Amino acid sequence: MQELSYLEIPTPNTDAVRHWLQSSYISPSGQKVSTTSGCRLQFSGQSSELAIFVWSLQRTTYLKVFRWGSAPVPQEKKLVNHLEQALRTHFPYYYPKPPKIDLEKESIFNALAKDYPRTVQYFQRFPNGEYDLTRAYWWEQRWREGVRHPQQPRQVVFAQTVSSTPEYDLVYLGGALGVIHAAVMARLGYRVLLIERLPFGRMNREWNISRSEFANLIDLGLFTPAEFESLIASEYVDGFHKFFDANNPSQCKAPVLKTPTVLNIAIDSERLLRLCGEKLRQAGGEIWDQTEFQRVDIGEAACVQVIHLPSGAEKTVTGRLLVDAMGTASPIAWQLNGGRSFDSVCPTVGAVISGLDREVWDARYGDVLNSHGDISRGRQLIWELFPGQGDELTFYLFHYHQVHPDNPGSLLEMYEDFFTILPEYRRCDLDNLIWIKPTFGYIPGHFSLDSCDRTIAFDRLIAIGDSASLQSPLIFTGFGSLVRNLPRLTDLLDTALKHDLLQAQHLNQIRAYQSNVAVTWLFSRGMMVPTGQHLPPERVNAMLNTFFGILEEEDPAVTEAFIKDRFGWLPLNRMALKAAITNPALLLWIWVMVSSKDLFRWLASYWSFTVDAFVNALLRSWFPQTVRWLQPHLENRFPQLWLSLLARSYAVTYSLGQARVEQVLKPQPKSEPAIAK
Repeated sequence: MQELSYLEIPTPNTDAVRHWLQSSYISPSGQKVSTTSGCRLQFSGQSSELAIFVWSLQRTTYLKVFRWGSAPVPQEKKLVNHLEQALRTHFPYYYPKPPKIDLEKESIFNALAKDYPRTVQYFQRFPNGEYDLTRAYWWEQRWREGVRHPQQPRQVVFAQTVSSTPEYDLVYLGGALGVIHAAVMARLGYRVLLIERLPFGRMNREWNISRSEFANLIDLGLFTPAEFESLIASEYVDGFHKFFDANNPSQCKAPVLKTPTVLNIAIDSERLLRLCGEKLRQAGGEIWDQTEFQRVDIGEAACVQVIHLPSGAEKTVTGRLLVDAMGTASPIAWQLNGGRSFDSVCPTVGAVISGLDREVWDARYGDVLNSHGDISRGRQLIWELFPGQGDELTFYLFHYHQVHPDNPGSLLEMYEDFFTILPEYRRCDLDNLIWIKPTFGYIPGHFSLDSCDRTIAFDRLIAIGDSASLQSPLIFTGFGSLVRNLPRLTDLLDTALKHDLLQAQHLNQIRAYQSNVAVTWLFSRGMMVPTGQHLPPERVNAMLNTFFGILEEEDPAVTEAFIKDRFGWLPLNRMALKAAITNPALLLWIWVMVSSKDLFRWLASYWSFTVDAFVNALLRSWFPQTVRWLQPHLENRFPQLWLSLLARSYAVTYSLGQARVEQVLKPQPKSEPAIAK
């Protein structure tokens, strides 16, 4: 018996494919005989025959063709190619869109029940399911609008001659990542206003991090060690990485990679937000929740127009600087970058649940990255599983996706997948689980050629977090980026505010850029199936297993540094060379998936990383100390030069993900509660 073909047919209707094989497909030769799972092709005078069968997994259909017998059948290759072409014609890619709905006439559940039945069924089990499903629908519609019309984004930033005295120094838009940054700046004595569209403290995402990463916030002085311990929902003892390899060639199989100190701390995100909100208010800051941003007029101040959603009342507020922390739904981020906003995105869905049998999953462990099947409807689906408080578990399902106007990436389609295939991933009965809250969002990515490749600022306006889309291709998202870079961003923004350096040319220097992360975007592209293109179903898993198999052989410290984006030029090149030797076909696979244009873009990014690594190696031992020594002589006399030098000083270590705390917050009054309630 020999396998001749392995295909993914992008439809969840496996019965339709089976019926087509048995009743409609006409083979150029051979006698077709129907079987339970497909058909057989028998040939007169031949001892060999072809067996064609289909099966369902991950809400899609897979097909294999085997030859029974040792001798090839007549025109064997031509027959297999004919079958593949016929399948592609009858079962093409289809990218469904959510229906247009009017929530004044029907509920979100009734409106979506026909297209997303399992999503509606299980969202009704969440405590705030109707509100959360409405938000998921809204987020997808906002994302699709931006992807469909990147050249004409909705204009919300206007240059106007606004002459007014700012009421605040800083106005933040977005209360998730925004409140962390806002609390720090309020502690430095600035007048801060936080504007949040949701009721403050609500989150549709959970956050995981390691102790060493969160230590940046303790060293900065935002949290005490006791407060940090109070924010921990769970801490697991080990985390696993394993990708499906049943269909991979032998050189592309890998053992389980263990990383005990990667994302091993589950943070109680809502408790974290509440504690940051307390710190913000105690430092004199204000929070306007359930308030939506409308537009901003930039002049001598940032004049921000908002609307209070429950009452419909419009408000206007002015600040010296507007900080965009609205994430991927930010209309500001789309406008600032015009036709090139985000290059990639991870549509991510999931849920916090309890009630999973302990024999199915031991809550002392995390599943950091896992796939249980091959490419599904043009996407390589990847799971994450993290223990939470008590017997709670947080599940995520996501895929790396190249932004395309015909195929923007769908949260609702992903949720239909999630509720269908969760029992495949971890054996369970969905009706016996307790559904605590959904977790969803779009995690964007931007392929940077250098540190100035993306616009993150306008006069008196700057973007942080996911709005700036500066994150890792593996596991490092907006939260991790902000935590790591908060000391740097705080010091640089404080310097800009002190000296009124609030023009775009100055603010664009205040960014969470890492040259080592920028060069890994090729790795991200290797996990994306280009829209409309059919790849061998096992291709992405084969690439992932090649890289993670090499990581498993490395020293644990090297592996941790790579996954946490703290790797240098030599380790990256050594592992890349090892991957090419282990799997020589890897370079050809990348060429097919990436295209020559993007490969040349990556070469430019790699050259930038190489130059950066060389220059920073020369500067690391003396430049940061020298810059601090020059501060008394330069800062007040030449503030623009000082800001540039300070930004360059931080880049020396932050380019490799190595945080450095040079400014510490003063303690708040002792009346502050030590533990978040």
